[in-house]
Amino acid sequence: MRLMFLAPLLMPMTAEAFTARNGMTAVQTGPAEITVIHEVRRGDTDYWCAAGDFVQRVMGAPGNTRLWRASQKPRGAGDGIVFTLDKGKAAEGAGLSQFGSGPRDGSIPVSMAVGSFCRVIVPYFD
Repeated sequence: MRLMFLAPLLMPMTAEAFTARNGMTAVQTGPAEITVIHEVRRGDTDYWCAAGDFVQRVMGAPGNTRLWRASQKPRGAGDGIVFTLDKGKAAEGAGLSQFGSGPRDGSIPVSMAVGSFCRVIVPYFD
């Protein structure tokens, strides 16, 4: 009986959730991995925004830090998206196409993720 009371204390602690400027939730799930929690009616760029915002404001990384998608496409129903700062953990063919200068490896700088993709979402009411 006493063990049941102590069980929650022995479970691993969950990462602290962060609310991005677009209202989505992101958590750090590894040394260089950020998971953005699934939300209905959100596009891929909303996930990139939340991951980039996390990297800038929580991790304190500069705007030129590269961000890759680590989750394979397509995303399953109800699944969030995992992003990484480690090029070696990038999912093949799951990044964004980018025009202009910079590497064509599916990554984008976090400043682009935040500056181009973060927008205030007005709640949708059924």
